[in-house]
Amino acid sequence: MDCIFCREDGGDVLWKDDTLRVVLADEQDYPGFCRVIWGAHVAEFSDLSAAERDRVMRAVYAVERAMRRVLQPVKVNLASLGNQVPHVHWHVIPRFSNDAHFPLPIWAPRQRTVSEALLASRRAQATLLRDAVRSEIELALA
Repeated sequence: MDCIFCREDGGDVLWKDDTLRVVLADEQDYPGFCRVIWGAHVAEFSDLSAAERDRVMRAVYAVERAMRRVLQPVKVNLASLGNQVPHVHWHVIPRFSNDAHFPLPIWAPRQRTVSEALLASRRAQATLLRDAVRSEIELALA
C-alpha cells in the first residue's frame, strides 16, 4: 500500500521521536491545525498496544494544551478519521468563532469568508506552536 504518512512527514514537523511525530498541517483556512501521526504503518488505533495508545493520547493531550496556551481558540476539535489515509493519526484543530466553518466541523460547508489579514495573523501565531508543543510533550511523555 502506498501511504502518504509512511512516505512523507505530512506537514512541518514540530516534534518527533522514534514512535510518533507532531506536524503542523498545511491547511489554508486553519493555521495551527496539527496532526499527531504514529510512526509505523498501522491502520487502526485498536491495533496499537495499550502502552502505544496511551503514548499517542498523551501526545494529543500535549498538543491540545500547547494550542490552547498559544492560540487561545474557543474550542479544540479532535478527530481520528483515516478514511482517506488509513494510518493512525489524530487531527488537533483550533477553532475560532469566526473561522470559515464555525460552529460546524471544518469538513462541512463553508459558513463565511475569512479575511487574509486574519489568517495571516493566525499563521504568525501558529509559528509559536513549535516551542510550546515541545515543552508540553516533554512533560506529557516523561
